Amino acid sequence: MRKLFAILFACTISTIAISQTKTSISSKFGNRPADHLMIQLASNFWNGTADSVSKYVKSFNRSANVYLMYDKQFKTNPRLSAAIGVGVGTSNIYFNKMETKIASNNAKLPFIKTDTGNNYKKYKLATAYLEIPVELRFMSNPETPNQSIKAAIGVKVGTLLNAHTKAKNLQTASGGKLNGLTLKESSKSFFNTTRIAATARVGYGIFSLFGAYNLTSIFKDGVAPDTKLVQLGITISGL
Repeated sequence: MRKLFAILFACTISTIAISQTKTSISSKFGNRPADHLMIQLASNFWNGTADSVSKYVKSFNRSANVYLMYDKQFKTNPRLSAAIGVGVGTSNIYFNKMETKIASNNAKLPFIKTDTGNNYKKYKLATAYLEIPVELRFMSNPETPNQSIKAAIGVKVGTLLNAHTKAKNLQTASGGKLNGLTLKESSKSFFNTTRIAATARVGYGIFSLFGAYNLTSIFKDGVAPDTKLVQLGITISGL
């Protein structure tokens, strides 16, 4: 996955550089490319989870989103455009001395503290969604996108592709290493399979800051508290 994002990042930078050069010498208001990649590098947070769980969630939970977008300028105002796309949105939540048994047969999702016994040095809960993002965009100078202030608001709708936990490096309570095995557990049974999130971003050139807030709960009703995913990070995109 990391190699894929690295390749996509390099391709995006090259594509954006070419498209920006073409745009700067084109006719008024651009003739800019309509399709482009949008890559987002994010930090993830859970809002609404129980205090007994949140205190075991690490402060930095990294992930990435990748979308292929199609952009259409407004004829009446070229500074405005609408965009729709498709891609994959991911989320990683890292736990410190806690496990969650997503393949359990329990009525409620178990969160198990492991701070007084053997625990995993690295433990995460990861999800991936196939998503359709829609944005209403503003660009201060359509003739030179790489020298423009940009802003966008939107919404994205997704369907769950995968949910799994990954545990690595079992250790004792005092930190002594027991083994370096990696264990994975996959199941969608506790998760809402549909995700809807409100989005916003603002920036300059190909870089912008973005935020996304889930309007739907991560988990099904009754199996866990009404937990919403929040993402904050950087967007890399030509438009």
